[in-house]
Amino acid sequence: MLDAVSRGSRAPLGVRETSRREIAIEHQFRSGSYVLSLFTKPLNGLVLRALSGGPLRLAELRRKVGGPAQSTLRGNLDTLISMGALEKRQGNGRPSMVDNALTPVGVELLFVADTVEAWLARAPEMPVQLESETAKASIKALVSGWDSTMLRALAVRPFSLTELDNLISAYSYPALERRLAAMRLADFVTPMQSSNGATPYAVADWLRLAIAPLLAAIRSERSHMTNETAPLTRIDVETILLLALPLADLAPDAVGVSQLAVHGGDGLDWRSAGVRLSVDAGQIKSYTSKLEASAENWVRGSAADWFNALVGGDSRQLEVSGDHALTLDIVHGLHRALFAA
Repeated sequence: MLDAVSRGSRAPLGVRETSRREIAIEHQFRSGSYVLSLFTKPLNGLVLRALSGGPLRLAELRRKVGGPAQSTLRGNLDTLISMGALEKRQGNGRPSMVDNALTPVGVELLFVADTVEAWLARAPEMPVQLESETAKASIKALVSGWDSTMLRALAVRPFSLTELDNLISAYSYPALERRLAAMRLADFVTPMQSSNGATPYAVADWLRLAIAPLLAAIRSERSHMTNETAPLTRIDVETILLLALPLADLAPDAVGVSQLAVHGGDGLDWRSAGVRLSVDAGQIKSYTSKLEASAENWVRGSAADWFNALVGGDSRQLEVSGDHALTLDIVHGLHRALFAA
């Protein structure tokens, strides 16, 4: 069982029990990781941005993205074309002139690239450039932590490597060790003092802010690549909310208990997932992934409704009951923390 979480001076934060078998079954591919992994190759982001101003022929595009080897650029273009992000268009009515152009999928991926770049700009030491090796390593560490469900575990409370190994049976000890080392190098986790000799690792705020690019990547996959990418799981929903909630920007007089729930659907094998939380004087004091069937204050909706609210700031499609002011302040506070900074 994943036990209570403590973060700084916050009260213990409970979570729903998650079994080793559940994590093992769902470990291989996580929603959003395919799109996010595209940006471990900086050229993909540069191509999308270069084409945002309109279609370009290969030679023009090559100049705009810094003059990479033509074979390298063609390989990246083939990848983006195969996933529907780019298309070839006849230029100026002449068959011999072919332009590369963004599709609606490409426009969505450009938003993901912008969100990744905004997150990198909030790195703890100094802003990180999207085309840098540091960005590549940070995105890789984020994807590996997400895919391995290490983020789900660490969202609950600090864990040592040995504890993570006991919890996540789908990966070997050395594999988890490599992922944890990469996350520490990326400033995602911080070692803590312990009396038993093992070193537990606590989640850093920069990793919590990484929920923004994860949400953008998941939304793009659910909107355009449903059949080719991993479905959204209950574990994904819980991880997103458990990691992001401590960042929520709430009104100073906010007080009460509320529940945030995401409906499963589109053939998914889960009905509802989310968190129940307590707020006092504008601060989130505790939260749990154990939902109540008869909560007094709640907000719920489909994954698409939640994408609109958290990514786009539009909560009109969400269903709200009880204290609207408190519940919607939590939803909008999450949007502000992740996307409006």
